[in-house]
Amino acid sequence: MSVTRVLDKTSSFGALVSAMSCAGCFPALGSLGAALGLGFLGQYEGFLFRKLLPGLAVLALLVNAWAWYRHRQLARGLLSVVGPIAVLAALLVFWSYDWSIYLFYAGIALMLVASILDLLRPVRAVQCPASN
Repeated sequence: MSVTRVLDKTSSFGALVSAMSCAGCFPALGSLGAALGLGFLGQYEGFLFRKLLPGLAVLALLVNAWAWYRHRQLARGLLSVVGPIAVLAALLVFWSYDWSIYLFYAGIALMLVASILDLLRPVRAVQCPASN
C-alpha cells in the first residue's frame, strides 16, 4: 500500500474521530462518538477542534491533490479533494453561518466515501497505449 493511500485513510479517519469529540459543535457525530465510547475525548475538545481537525483536513487535501496529479483521473480527483475543501471551508470560512454544519457533514462524508472507494477500487495511473 502506498504512502499516499495510508495518509489519506489516516487523515480521513482522524478527522472523523476529531469531529466525534465535539458534541457541542457536531451533535450527530458527538452522539455517535459517545455511543462508540469516545466520550473521554471531550476533555481534548479544544485541541482536536481547533488544531487537529483542520490539520488532518489539510493533510487529506494535500495527499489527495498529489494522488490526483499522479493518476490524472478527473472524477476520482474531484471526489477526493472536494471533501477536505468542504471541511476546511466550513471550519475556517463559513463557521458563523447556520448552514455550515451541513457543509461540514457533507465534507466528512465525502472524505469517507473517497477513502472507502479507494480501498475497494484503487485508481491506476494513466497508461500510454502500447505500440505494435
